[in-house]
This record gives sequence, structure tokens and C-alpha cells, in this order.
Amino acid sequence: MTTFDDREQAFENKFAHDQEMAFRITARRNRLLGQWAASMMKLTAEETDSYSKSVVQADFEEAGDEDVIRKLLGDLTSAGVEVDESAIRTALEAKAVEARRQLMEGK
Repeated sequence: MTTFDDREQAFENKFAHDQEMAFRITARRNRLLGQWAASMMKLTAEETDSYSKSVVQADFEEAGDEDVIRKLLGDLTSAGVEVDESAIRTALEAKAVEARRQLMEGK
């Protein structure tokens, strides 16, 4: 292989790694966000696990975070929890930082 081919392969590998990490961070963030919402709804441990998985699944409905925010807002409102969209967005940002930290630490 030439040096150019080696560099091209290295860039492709880095791109694939970065995409995988972004996916894992988003999935972890959504799980943490589901746990946060479940605690506000006072769900049991089993319900919390199930709910956090449903939040991860909700993210596959459309690109971006709007599907997750919509789900959380609807579920929290239905459960009688007073929360607005800005509180959910703030939690989403905080959980993204926490998810990235957890993955970087290897948890």
C-alpha cells in the first residue's frame, strides 16, 4: 500500500470509530434521561429499566432529539409531573455530558 492508501484507511477507521462513539453516547444519554424521568414519575426499578429502554427506542423514530423530548414531555405530563420543554432540554444536555464522561472512563 502507498502512504496515501494508508492515510485513507486511517481516516476511514477514525470516521467509523467516531460514528460508533457518537451513537453509544446518544444511547447512553437517552438511557440516563429515561432514568431521570422515571425517578420524577416515581417508577419502580423494573419500570425504570423498561422505561429507560423505551426512551432509547424513541430516538429511532426520527433524526434529532425532538422525538425523545416529545416522548418525555408527554409521559411526564401524563404522570402529573410539572415540567416544561426547557427543563427536559437542560436535562438532555446534562445527561449527554454524563454519558460522554462515563464512556470515556470505560464504565
